[in-house]
Amino acid sequence: MSERSRHLADSNYYCSDFVELLSYRAQNQPEQKAFTFLKNGDTQAEELTYKELHLRAQAIATSLQSLNACGERALLLYQPGLDFIAAFFGCLYAGVIAVPAYPPRKNQNLIRLQAIAADAQAKIVLTSTSLQNLQASFNQESLDVSKLQWLATDNVDSNLSSDWQKQIIKGDSLAFIQYTSGSTGTPKGVMVSHDNLMYNEKMIKAAFGHTEKTVVVGWLPVFHDMGLIGNVLQPPYLGVPCFLMSPVDFLQKPLRWLQAVSHYKATTSGGPNFAYDLCIRKATPEQLAELDLSNWEVAFTGAEPVRAETLEQFASTFAPCGFRKEAFYPCYGMAETTLIVSGGEKTALPITCNVEGVALEQNRIVKVNDTQQTAWTFIGCGQSLLEQKVVIVNPETLTLCTSEQVGEIWVAGPNVAQGYWNQDEETEKTFHAYIADTELSTTVATSGASGPFLRTGDLGFLQDGELFITGRLKDVIIIRGQNHYPQDIELTVEKSHPALRPACGAAFTIDFKGSERLVIVQEVERSYLRKLNVQEIVKDVRQAVIAEHGLDIFATVLIKTGSIPKTSSGKIRRQACRTAFFAGTLDVLEDWSENPENKAKFKHLEAEVDSVLKQLTPTKQL
Repeated sequence: MSERSRHLADSNYYCSDFVELLSYRAQNQPEQKAFTFLKNGDTQAEELTYKELHLRAQAIATSLQSLNACGERALLLYQPGLDFIAAFFGCLYAGVIAVPAYPPRKNQNLIRLQAIAADAQAKIVLTSTSLQNLQASFNQESLDVSKLQWLATDNVDSNLSSDWQKQIIKGDSLAFIQYTSGSTGTPKGVMVSHDNLMYNEKMIKAAFGHTEKTVVVGWLPVFHDMGLIGNVLQPPYLGVPCFLMSPVDFLQKPLRWLQAVSHYKATTSGGPNFAYDLCIRKATPEQLAELDLSNWEVAFTGAEPVRAETLEQFASTFAPCGFRKEAFYPCYGMAETTLIVSGGEKTALPITCNVEGVALEQNRIVKVNDTQQTAWTFIGCGQSLLEQKVVIVNPETLTLCTSEQVGEIWVAGPNVAQGYWNQDEETEKTFHAYIADTELSTTVATSGASGPFLRTGDLGFLQDGELFITGRLKDVIIIRGQNHYPQDIELTVEKSHPALRPACGAAFTIDFKGSERLVIVQEVERSYLRKLNVQEIVKDVRQAVIAEHGLDIFATVLIKTGSIPKTSSGKIRRQACRTAFFAGTLDVLEDWSENPENKAKFKHLEAEVDSVLKQLTPTKQL
């Protein structure tokens, strides 16, 4: 047994990486169902036992080894299904560095995929036969694949598994590169090692209270960190079954997710806050009557702000189906920490903290009664897990914050990734941060460590060890010296009028004549497209934002359904919205600006909105 960290596969066996782990599963649980893919969310279209997955991984690895691909980067392009999973393990088995990416579609902008392929310096594309046949159309869309070696893994001869040559795996060697979702900038490749993977899976198991009886159901994209680390790698780590469906199938009919949880008696399943919102809005009495959610133990929620209102409404709506509010599991994590950072007690109710709004604008935490109109309610995302450290640091002075202050969240632990691929300067700045005054913190001082820490770029505060997330450092809106969190403004906007689509708006500022002014970009519900009353919507939006935040709006842009820039995990890309606002590339339905005489500056303004501008402009003053 090596000196590396060993992980318990069962009561008698330890392993140090996923190749060793899956090999063990194949030998000791050969007929155990590992993954089942649900077509249309309900029909079992594909299945893989642990033995079958092991053999497919070996065969794919053999093909990669014949290409002398060890140490090279392989772009993984797959439609939803189990081929991606086999290819990912095939890369691990071959010593090839996997680069998961979203599958390209016709008539889709491929700029981001092109950037990933170029940045990773990929030499190979692993894909399916159907996607490989579209190579010509990819070239027409400026996805340069002429120098890449393509391999359709669904055509790999299974008999090649016997020719696989086992690789020597070091703990600090790269397992794969996870490209960040890019919510505030250009996607960066996070270098995740084998030890990072194994340790983070250990953290998830401990946090979620997983056992050999755990059953996982998921719809999250498998090329994204939450879908990959949580839904694809945690089940083999445990030796349990997982049932997966396409994200598109979920989005088309959100109740398919809960029907799968019910049918397969899932104990663990989850997603971002918007997923629970969708289920609340789409559930019918007939569907509720057929659901049994009593086996659901961990309904994790993360990747975007967790809203207390959503938790309350979901628990209330699905209580007749056996859902327990205690099952909700708010958590926090990111690609740079492999995945999870913090989580709470499995059987405890979500923890809330009500904060005085004016104090929050000054980065101060003043607890208040939740009945106060100026109070903001935050949901706790649990506590730091295992040996990991989480501290709150002033992002300007690099000094530790007290529990009454908001600061940047810094993380240190075996789960923190190795840095950004080919970006030494960014890696040094983000992954090698040091605290200026460890003596102010008992936790840090007693550990004797001032760093290095990962700077997450997220803002939050700690109360009795519980982590609360308030926003993104780069997204914070500062107007007249006061801080405002865009997600709070966006929530106010979407609730102001029924025509506005939930979780599909962006708030940001622009510099106009030397002062910061607020801009709102918001999608409209499809059912309202033909009966859009712009004047009414703009009036309601402005009144709500003034009442809740004391801010007037410089411009309101109403855009088509499904057109707002989002990351692969569904987060709003506010900086991309801001860029598109200036470039005039938003898919605009109607646009109102406080300055009609300046509208030529914004190329997306249309002539037919002139009459609306004239009607609204006289009432623009507070």
